[in-house]
Parts: sequence; structure tokens; C-alpha cells
Amino acid sequence: MTRYLSSGRPILEEMRMQGIVKRFPGVLANDHVDFDVRTGEVHALLGENGAGKSTLMRQLYGMYKPDEGKILIDGKEMHFNSPQDAINAGIGMIHQHFMLVPGLTVVENIALGLKSSRGPVLDLDRVEKRVLELGEQYGLKVDPRAYVWQLAVGEQQRIEIIKALYRGASLLVLDEPTAVLTPQEVDDLFVTFKRMASEGHALIFISHKLNEVLAISNRITVLRDGKNAGTRPNENVTRVELAQMMVGRPVILQYNRPPVEAGPVRLRIQDLHVRGDRGKDAVDGVSLEICGGEILGLAGVSGNGQRELAEALAGMRPVRQGRIILNDKEVTNGSPLQHINVGQSYIPEERMKEGAIREFSVADNMILADHGKKPYSRHTFLDFKAIREQVGKIVSDFNVKTPSLDTPVKNLSGGNIQKLILGRELSRCPSVLIASQPTRGVDIGASEYIHQRLLEQRLCGTATLLISEDLDEIRALSDRIAVMYEGRIIGIVDSKDATPDRLGLMMAGVETA
Repeated sequence: MTRYLSSGRPILEEMRMQGIVKRFPGVLANDHVDFDVRTGEVHALLGENGAGKSTLMRQLYGMYKPDEGKILIDGKEMHFNSPQDAINAGIGMIHQHFMLVPGLTVVENIALGLKSSRGPVLDLDRVEKRVLELGEQYGLKVDPRAYVWQLAVGEQQRIEIIKALYRGASLLVLDEPTAVLTPQEVDDLFVTFKRMASEGHALIFISHKLNEVLAISNRITVLRDGKNAGTRPNENVTRVELAQMMVGRPVILQYNRPPVEAGPVRLRIQDLHVRGDRGKDAVDGVSLEICGGEILGLAGVSGNGQRELAEALAGMRPVRQGRIILNDKEVTNGSPLQHINVGQSYIPEERMKEGAIREFSVADNMILADHGKKPYSRHTFLDFKAIREQVGKIVSDFNVKTPSLDTPVKNLSGGNIQKLILGRELSRCPSVLIASQPTRGVDIGASEYIHQRLLEQRLCGTATLLISEDLDEIRALSDRIAVMYEGRIIGIVDSKDATPDRLGLMMAGVETA
């Protein structure tokens, strides 16, 4: 007997993907992958970047066509030529980057692209009524008449889910849905997901956060190098086992941080004010001190001034007010080269925009800021032999996998580009390191390597400012943790006192004792 959701749509009992193959020029993205999800469950899809997760789901959502294999819904083979075909079959997808129009209201965004029930006359009142019903049913309360630009990130996430439910989705694909949320918002979202599953929805949860996968899923499938590396029930599986399935080798997830005697203050930031791209202060009176041998983690939801602070500290964004003092020398509004000459290195958030030049070779990128210094040059002329020797050593020491030193950086993987930038910046033996999102977009194996190198710098006496939106990373590496909210430091806590709940409240703007 056919079962129905509260929306009136028939429940999708099972979706099965069999032998899915997807090729791109020079890349086998999916290699005969089997995957399934059943009604009432949350099936997590794990894998490193480039493992084929998004490619697999885009075929389910009609964005790509499989080269081989079948997609079956309740035993019937389906052929999706567009996302609309998938939507008509009861499949919805919540993208990592929201697909909303900021200048429209919540109701207008949800109604966008749909036919009105009154023909040429808008029926926004009926849409609003249904939005309120869905919000009440699933704990997704939003103001239907609010403009999207007025809403917080967590509220925008709710709109995306309501939009999919309004269109009758029985199966929801959730692509990194927690990437920009506080821990409390994640907890609320998981309550919603569990409620949806209990009412008959099937959910596919894509994430790289192992703790979240274990908290929400019933089953877990790991993709590695485009293949299904295994499917496990949630019971009795550990983070260590999942990480090993993802990488194909044992991975260190818990780091040893031996005590280090704090050295002198290496970086002083005093009452810093920095304009954002919209003309207002994105950094609003920030003051911090970081000592040698210390990692100070800077946590916060994306968009609270972290990027602007990092750019100002690197000499890449003007300071409107306040002071930056490196090793007792003032460098406020100094050039990036002046910061480097005083002993600072910088790992930027946007590696291909600010950290490397795509068309330049590995060797050229390695000497970008230091080509005028020894050992790379002599008497204003480049020493090509010394360049190749020194760059070759850094590439080897930092395990950068590249066909040659002449290979264009654009041909390397994201993880290897990040290790190249890390090697270049740490080869200067900096006394101060600004590391902004150092593992964003890299796989768990590269993340492990980068974390270990940052901890080595701590033992060497480097003062490190670690800016990250990954609370697990911040808590694993930091001695102290500062939280940034709306351009201000809301508080600083010792890492041993930094519980996820406490940090989450601070990330939401709540000062804690």
C-alpha cells in the first residue's frame, strides 16, 4: 500500500544507484559506484575532496547524466535530464552555497519559478500559509515576509530546506549543510533532520565532519578515488575507522600538544579598525596579543571580520585606526614585504587568489616574495642552480607531490598547492605566522600533515594566529581561543575550557563568564 507524506506526496521507499560511472576529460570521477538510501533514514556520504561525492549526487539531481549505470526509485529506472526532472520525482537538493535572491522576501524566493494556483494572479498569500505550516511542522520558523538579506545564515539555511519541502521533496540531498552554522544551530538543524526522517523522508547527508556524521546518520558510505570504499552502519564505527576508510591509511585525529613555555609577545594588535568591502568597519576595535610558542585560535561564523583582519595583518588591506606591532616594530599599513622582513609569514584563505599564481611553475611560486634575496639571487641576478636546489628541498621536506618543479601550479591538487604555500611560508622560519583557513578545501590526509607542521612551529617558538571556521581544528591546535562576532572579539578562553557549547554561544554573540 502506498504511504504518503503530510504534504500529500507519496513516500519514496528506496532510491538505488547501481554501477554509476562518470568520466570527465582525463578523470574517472565515479567508478562503478553503488549507493542507496531508504525512507526514514539519514545516509551519510563521506570522502576526501575529489573522491566523487558531489559528482555522484549531481547525477541523482539531474545536473549530470551517468555514462554507465542506473538510478532506480522504488524499483523503477529513472532518467533525469535536468534538476526539474529530479524535483518532479520527489528529489530535492540543499546546496552548500545558498540559491536565494537577497532582494526578495522569503515567500517570493520560495514561489520563484513556480506556477501560481491563480493563473496570472500571484498567490503569495497561499504560499505564505504553507510556509508557516512547514515551519511549524519541522521546527523551521522564519518570517515569511522578511527579506533574505535581513536574515542570519542559519535562517537562510531554513529557507532552503522549506523551499525543497514546499516543492514536495521526499528525498533530500544535503550538501555540507552545516558549513556556516554555529554548534547550536547545527544541533537545531539535526533535530529537524531527525524529525523529517521520522515522518518518512529519506536524507543523504554529505559532510567532511566526522563527529557530525556519527551524530546524525544511520548508515555511512565512504568514497575514495571515485570508488565505494565501503558502507557501514553507524553503530560501533569510530572516527578513526572512518578516517582510515577515507584516506586508505591510519590518520592521526588527536594531536599531542606538549606544554611550551611562552616566549615574548611577538604580535600586538591594538584597537584595530578595518573597513570591509561595503564601506563599513568589518574589524571594529580588535585588540590581541600572541606570544612566541603559542597558537591563538580565532573562531567565528564566516563573515564576522576574520578575512578582513587577516588581510590587514598581512599588509593587504588598509588599517583605518589602531596599530599592528610585530616583534616590537610597528608595521601598521606597511606593505606585505615589510611584514615579511620583520619576520611574518602568511597563509591566505584564498590560495589561488592570494597565495599562488596559477600559470607560474612550482619553482616560480616558491620564490615569489623572496626572489631578490639569498640564496635565490646574487648581485641582482637569479641563481637558477640555487633556486632548484632550495625549492627541491622544500618540495621534498613538505611532501608536495608534483611531476616536476616546472609544472604549473594549476595542475596540482588543492592539498598539494596548500602544502606548497605552507612550505614557502615556513621555510622563512617566521617568528609570527598568520594562518587563515589553512585546511579549507583540502582532504583529511593533507589536513593532518598541515596540522602537524603548525604544531612543529609552535615548538620552534613561532607565534601563530590560526583563523578557522572548523571548531574541531581550532580546539585541537590552539592554546587559547578568541571568538569574533560582528567585527569584535567577544571573548578569549583557554583551550581546556573551550567546550563546543561555550564557543557556540560566543559565536552567536553571547558573552560567557
